Amino acid sequence: MEKEKNVLDTLIERGYIKQFTHMEETRELLEKEKITFYIGFDPTADSLHVGHFIAMMFMAHMQKAGHRPIALIGGGTAMIGDPSGKTDMRTMMTKETIAHNVEAIKKQMEKFIDFSDDKALLVNNADWLLNQNYVDFIRDIGVHFSVNKMLAAECFKQRMEKGLSFLEFNYMLMQAFDFYELNRKYDCKMQLGGDDQWSNMIAGVDLVRKKSQKSVYAMTCALLTNSEGQKMGKTVGGALWLDPEKTSPYDFYQYWRNVGDKDVEQCLRLITFVPMDEVKRLSSLEGSAINEAKKVLAFEVTKLIHGEEEAKKAQEAAEALFGGGANLDNVPTITVEKEDLGKELLEILVANKVFPSKGEGKRMVQQGGLSINDNKVEDFKKVLEESDFVDDMVLVKKGKKKYYKIVIS
Repeated sequence: MEKEKNVLDTLIERGYIKQFTHMEETRELLEKEKITFYIGFDPTADSLHVGHFIAMMFMAHMQKAGHRPIALIGGGTAMIGDPSGKTDMRTMMTKETIAHNVEAIKKQMEKFIDFSDDKALLVNNADWLLNQNYVDFIRDIGVHFSVNKMLAAECFKQRMEKGLSFLEFNYMLMQAFDFYELNRKYDCKMQLGGDDQWSNMIAGVDLVRKKSQKSVYAMTCALLTNSEGQKMGKTVGGALWLDPEKTSPYDFYQYWRNVGDKDVEQCLRLITFVPMDEVKRLSSLEGSAINEAKKVLAFEVTKLIHGEEEAKKAQEAAEALFGGGANLDNVPTITVEKEDLGKELLEILVANKVFPSKGEGKRMVQQGGLSINDNKVEDFKKVLEESDFVDDMVLVKKGKKKYYKIVIS
């Protein structure tokens, strides 16, 4: 009988792992037993975005191999804000906002993680952090932390010049305490997270080992960056959200369809479940053939987040616009009234959030980046007329790859 592949080999092969606290012991542990592990998510918005994608894929691979994930929602830590990777202090949120965000995030996580029958847990650190007695906490937990060591941590170093509040300085203690609590309550043996969390994760491992004399581990995953080293998922309109109300499935699909050639392999490895043999075949394509790989990437990622039906719609809309001859039903639609004819086109586009402002629209026109029905708009005062409608619609192209259609209700 063929030996079951260690999940660690899968994670390494697909490029997830960046750092280990104890590499050999981690390999042995994952081979020997099915463990409980956790990843923390701060509920700073009512939707996850592409920055959280790798963490959820990390969890999904581990769960598929039989390990149990705990998705730890930072309802308590979000009351403070994590200074890691931030140059400014975060805005504080109310308990009500945090509770609303937690609900929304869980729905999105269920697309990746199976929470049925205790196969995964959703836990909120507000349950133990908000009832802490400060003096007891400092005596019990603070005693195990060296301020000198904390100040040397990367997450604090970046903030020293601008000023680090004592409020945020506590964040590391609280995150370490999370690991201690999860180990105590659920026998959680490992923390996974983004590489920007490394200092906090080491603190958690050290605390559990000192206080409980138990062996626990941590490993970090790479952050999703492009070939220039910039974080992926940033768009002109802000973050690329997983909520279809914030980022439409079509725009989501288009983002991945248009990634740089050099980024295709990494994205296929990290944010799809496409088998590695197929990833290697697709990413070895050259010239215009690499577009086949980009279509697979866009479809697989959109299917994962929005389901197969929405992915197919987005794919058909894109194919229609790029010469595939499919229908235009799924292109984002702007509906106008008969009375809107005679209004400036830019006014209509701004009202429908195609441009954030009229100034942005004017700039696009001046740069020759706006066209209707394949004709460049030369005048930013151009009004929408009945004669612009071909087959009951106007096809608007913004920049190189964004399309909208205008129809009359």
